[in-house]
Amino acid sequence: MASLTFAFCTFNRAARLPRLVAAMRTQTCPVPFEILAVNNNSSDDTAEVLADLAALPGVPLRWVTEPVQGIVAARNRAITEALGSDVLVFIDDDELPQPGLLATAADAILNEGAQCAGGRVEVDFSGLVRPPWLEDNLLGFLAEVNHGNQPMWIVDDSTPIWTANIAYDMRLFRVDAALRFDHRYDRQGQQLGGGEDLAMLRTLLGRSSRVRYRPDMAVLHSVDAWRLRRSYFLKLHFQAGLRRAIHELPDYPGSLLGVPPFMLRQFAVHCARTLVMAVRRQPGLVRQAMNAAFAWGTLVGYRTRTKP
Repeated sequence: MASLTFAFCTFNRAARLPRLVAAMRTQTCPVPFEILAVNNNSSDDTAEVLADLAALPGVPLRWVTEPVQGIVAARNRAITEALGSDVLVFIDDDELPQPGLLATAADAILNEGAQCAGGRVEVDFSGLVRPPWLEDNLLGFLAEVNHGNQPMWIVDDSTPIWTANIAYDMRLFRVDAALRFDHRYDRQGQQLGGGEDLAMLRTLLGRSSRVRYRPDMAVLHSVDAWRLRRSYFLKLHFQAGLRRAIHELPDYPGSLLGVPPFMLRQFAVHCARTLVMAVRRQPGLVRQAMNAAFAWGTLVGYRTRTKP
């Protein structure tokens, strides 16, 4: 009979874990499942809380400590620990699974033939005030996913799904031991950036893997107050530009101040647009400023990479 591992990686969020594990244990699933917690070298009392939760009745909770700091090491440890299962489902430690998540994930992988499946991630602003500048088109940068109410096959990264709510057919990882989350897109502790889940999605799409979106597979994602600042979105995009330049861009012929002239022009254009929108107080200012931050990160990353 098939089996499923329901996993989360956690770092210094011990207070959230009892509610999370309780919600995970209320899930129903057509196949037997376990809960796997990867403690990513937390310095709070995460280990003690997990030990207490593992002793409670209900769906078995297994936990391990991954001493290498970083979300990539933690996720790859979860893959290693779950190699004996048929399905691995990831959520994050600041989320709550909604009813039917596991049943839907199992159906997508075991019945529909998906090799990867993801669903809706709804941002939860409970106890917080959503700032007026935080437009709907920015919610994806808080991990929101909503591609509509109909299931569909994902064919490119314009409709991404995140590890905030995703399932994998474990044959992917058993057959190819090199298929793991990419350390170039790591995030450690409270650092910004990452992108390891998008890199994995692109890798799977590049292999023509069958990737499924199921809207009935849903989680509620809590938002930390410190993320509801414009500076967070700007720093996030600077880091994304930095990583892209260092890891993805080719070496371009010709340079001015150590970077291709077209990159300088792009940065100047984005800065000018941002200034105009700020003066005119136009909507979409934060999104445009994020474009400028990304362009600046690309400049810095490219110059860092090519610097003698």
